[in-house]
Amino acid sequence: MTGKRSLILLYSLGVCSLFAGELLAQDGGTIDSGATAWMLASCALVLLMTPGLALFYGGMVRTKNVLGTIMHSLFCMAIISIQWVVIGYSIAFGPSNGGFFGGLDYAFLNGVAWDAARDGESIPHLVFMTFQMMFAIITPALITGAFAERVRFGPYVVFTLLWATLVYDPIAHWVWGGGILSGSEHSWLKMFGTGALDFAGGTVVHISSGVSALVLVLMIGKRRGYPDQPVLPNNLVFTVLGAGILWFGWFGFNGGSGLDSNGLAGLAFTVTHLCAASGALSWAVVEWVHRGKVSVLGVATGLIAGLVCITPASGYVLPMPALVMGLIVGPICYYFVAILKGKLGYDDSLDAFGVHGVGGTVGALLTGLLFDYGVAGLAESGDDAVSRGSQFGAQAVAVLVTWVYAGGVTAILVVIIDKTMGFRISEEDEATGLDVSQHDETGYNM
Repeated sequence: MTGKRSLILLYSLGVCSLFAGELLAQDGGTIDSGATAWMLASCALVLLMTPGLALFYGGMVRTKNVLGTIMHSLFCMAIISIQWVVIGYSIAFGPSNGGFFGGLDYAFLNGVAWDAARDGESIPHLVFMTFQMMFAIITPALITGAFAERVRFGPYVVFTLLWATLVYDPIAHWVWGGGILSGSEHSWLKMFGTGALDFAGGTVVHISSGVSALVLVLMIGKRRGYPDQPVLPNNLVFTVLGAGILWFGWFGFNGGSGLDSNGLAGLAFTVTHLCAASGALSWAVVEWVHRGKVSVLGVATGLIAGLVCITPASGYVLPMPALVMGLIVGPICYYFVAILKGKLGYDDSLDAFGVHGVGGTVGALLTGLLFDYGVAGLAESGDDAVSRGSQFGAQAVAVLVTWVYAGGVTAILVVIIDKTMGFRISEEDEATGLDVSQHDETGYNM
């Protein structure tokens, strides 16, 4: 009897679960458990990228600045999470009918259901919001590699909050939220027949952060003693470990951006890996030719450049074009990092602009040339046909708009914060290091 009762109970629970699922489908659209599971995993993968970035950046600075540099990325995980649920998500994805900013419909997560799908998608609205939160967290953290070792913590926090609200959130709305760079009827890019192709954040994440990084270093100046005094990394093992974590997390970054567990997720996963590998390889070859040796730091930087490059294209290209993209972006980023930066004399400490700004721009433009019509869902012939030249034009406009807007707003923020709070640490504190002067801690006790 006990066995029969158990079977009856299990059967009853099964019927109830089916009924509950049917009610859910009626109330909020069908939620697919497989897609939701993949998206929850992707959320975790993308969040892990920020600690990976902290290690990547933290290993490249001097011993006296390792904790301060790690703190820049770590603190983004806290402060941007709060900003995102209070107002950031609403600015980025709230309805606006083609405006520059989303409305306040989703402020404080109003209307963001945990048990109903968003706009006909197969995952809960709350899961979509959380996935996008992880992108919002890492983007301002990327900028910190440019001004490493020379900014005060308080002004950095204020800048990060304002930059996320005034730069990242609006650009995310323009590209992904139905705004001026999307494929919506309100897009500025209607003349090209389509919106910008940015599957996982070439413009939204990498160009916005990379260009802002360049503006910051030009405005706040070089580290004292740069480039005459050597700046030796404190722990390249940290940097390589961080690069590996970033590579690992990037599978969720790109693979999750289709918002489903399907063939497109598999394609994005594969092309992400191939472009990272070919980016590392092409960087190594160029460095070998140029310097006579291949550095571990160089290979780590090259694979990140490949990951950056494939990000906008990861849901639109096939594997072989992705491999080509990595072969192209490696030498270009190497030139900016190893040659041009020295010639021009700007102090992009950890190459945030040279990798993310340049790599993101290259990736966004190559997406317009190398996309696959079937994968991208674009018509190759007929009234709705989109030529590669036309799509390249749309990509170029999106890149230009992102460069101008992100750079301009960043410049305004730097001026205001510097005049009111003072962005740079004092000469004495810079000599002491961020760890002691800003946090009263040391990374290594010897």
